[in-house]
Amino acid sequence: MTNRLLNTINVLVPTGALGAGVREADVAAGLAMGAHAIACDAGSTDSGPAYLATGIAKYSRDAVKTDLAILMRAQAQAGLPLLIGTCGTSGSDAALNWTRDIALEIARENDLHPRIALLYSEQAPELIVAKAREGRVTPLAPMVDADPALFGKCERIVALMGPEPYIAALNAGADIILGGRTTDTAVLAAVPLLRGAGAGPAWHAAKIAECGGLCAVSPRDGGVMIHVGQEAFEIEPLSASNSCTPRTVSAHMLYENSDPFQLIEPGGILDVTDARYTAVDDRVVRVTGSRFLARPYTMKLEGASTGAFQTIMLIGIQDRAVLKELDRFLEQMHRHLTQRVRDTMGARVGDFDISLRPYGANAVSGLPMPASSPAPVEIGLLFIATAATQELATQITKTCNPLFFHMPLNRDTPLPSYAFPFSPAEIERGAVYEFMLNHVVHVDHALELVRTEYIDTPEMQDA
Repeated sequence: MTNRLLNTINVLVPTGALGAGVREADVAAGLAMGAHAIACDAGSTDSGPAYLATGIAKYSRDAVKTDLAILMRAQAQAGLPLLIGTCGTSGSDAALNWTRDIALEIARENDLHPRIALLYSEQAPELIVAKAREGRVTPLAPMVDADPALFGKCERIVALMGPEPYIAALNAGADIILGGRTTDTAVLAAVPLLRGAGAGPAWHAAKIAECGGLCAVSPRDGGVMIHVGQEAFEIEPLSASNSCTPRTVSAHMLYENSDPFQLIEPGGILDVTDARYTAVDDRVVRVTGSRFLARPYTMKLEGASTGAFQTIMLIGIQDRAVLKELDRFLEQMHRHLTQRVRDTMGARVGDFDISLRPYGANAVSGLPMPASSPAPVEIGLLFIATAATQELATQITKTCNPLFFHMPLNRDTPLPSYAFPFSPAEIERGAVYEFMLNHVVHVDHALELVRTEYIDTPEMQDA
């Protein structure tokens, strides 16, 4: 066994996302390992634009409350800071306030009295428009410009925070920090950076641990602990039955990152070109050679808008003749459905789209099936109508109903009837949401676009 690192700053990462599941036994194990802080992420753009546009969380309130209650009780018991980033999936103001209310409820029910810091990073579109006109907003590929009109189309805009607002809140005496939109790594790197750990190891450890146990052999078997020193860091699972290996740890640099050697953060770039991953024992990995290269401070912007509306239908098909010539069947069905809508609804339908997605064939990839592929045994065929209003999307769907449920492969064959799981057949899906931004905003300092509020015990008791 290699000797363990000494004089490290230790951060307990109980889960990859608040609401996805926290185990009390894992948290207790992490506290026993000598944790100096508890930190985890609570969201990202992974789940699509709807959560940012609406400000509504992906996970249920019950799931988030269960996890947060475990962590708040552990925080009170151990007297360690608790940091949560990107609250409520999107980190919007509404999502952060939703998480705040859950935390206050937990505090009242458990007679807890922490000082809570709230870090808001939602931006007024008019502010970002002004910065764009000043030339302080830069597009990232595939965007090609920072047209001020683009920002006005967004329902909500958030700017991704770095660790500095968390550090400022800790210095102001916060016990629990609930953050708006934050880079996944920043919330984990904050305490090591505050307490003097090396910047390279702190940022790299945070990147590896951002999804909890995903960097371990058994990804769903609990969270991890990072031990961050001046020149290196170590990472180990909280669960005694799990393990980290050089392969599982190094592979996480590829997670949600197009470059396995560099990761761009608000105030610099994590460079792991020279990093070395070594097994300390059969559970623990040590990483050396990580560097953090400082550069002018920017914050990535995320914005989402509400667009058209959709209504869907679903059928199941086992007809062997249809499945043998699925491409032809789908092409002719799409052609007939589109023409029927135009003939029936006329000009009032406006711009619309009909999409057919054969689950069981190529619905996930959308790519043509190789000619050598055997015909599927069955498919679930999803119909999606998209139009300017919900009423139009539903009327398109109802107009297409007879052909969708009964269209034969060939005109001279008996009329089929495909299996439908629901009645009524049409399901109104609601609005379609779209990410609008892939830009960075240049700021004079890390706190420029962050608003911080504190909730102290007397206020909390009266809430």
